[in-house]
Amino acid sequence: MSDHLDLPTNLWRLIRRVPALLASVFVAVSLLAPAVQAAEAQPAVADPELERRMLEITSELRCLVCQNQTVAGSSAGLADDLREQVREMLHKGASNEEIISFMTARYGDFVLYRPPVKTTTVLLWAGPTVLMIGGVAMLIVVLRRRSRMPAEAFDPDEDEDSAATGRT
Repeated sequence: MSDHLDLPTNLWRLIRRVPALLASVFVAVSLLAPAVQAAEAQPAVADPELERRMLEITSELRCLVCQNQTVAGSSAGLADDLREQVREMLHKGASNEEIISFMTARYGDFVLYRPPVKTTTVLLWAGPTVLMIGGVAMLIVVLRRRSRMPAEAFDPDEDEDSAATGRT
């Protein structure tokens, strides 16, 4: 019995080439993958002034999906829809203020990337400051209490002795 399991010579040649063929296919697919992933180019705009205004308006609006990006900078599907809606409104002759008012009426002040300071948004503006002051105040209270505690309260040897003897 031969060590080739009695397979024809041509089949053995093919089997020996499989790893090289697989590697070649892998390299080809890897090289083509970026082309498949490439986004479709945006069509040239008919009116650059309207496009500039659209970018100006959408840079003032918050992406409702991403929440930390403007509609102009977001790649979310909803941001695409909002940009298209702003374009349509601009083509119909709406002013920047009318478009922002429409978006605010539809989505609330949250859609504004820099919401105005008023009673309903004061927490957005003051919240981080209040939390920071509260955290610093708590830190001061804890540190003062610790400074008043006797040094024996922090003696690690005593804790080990208590654990070894079973006392608490």
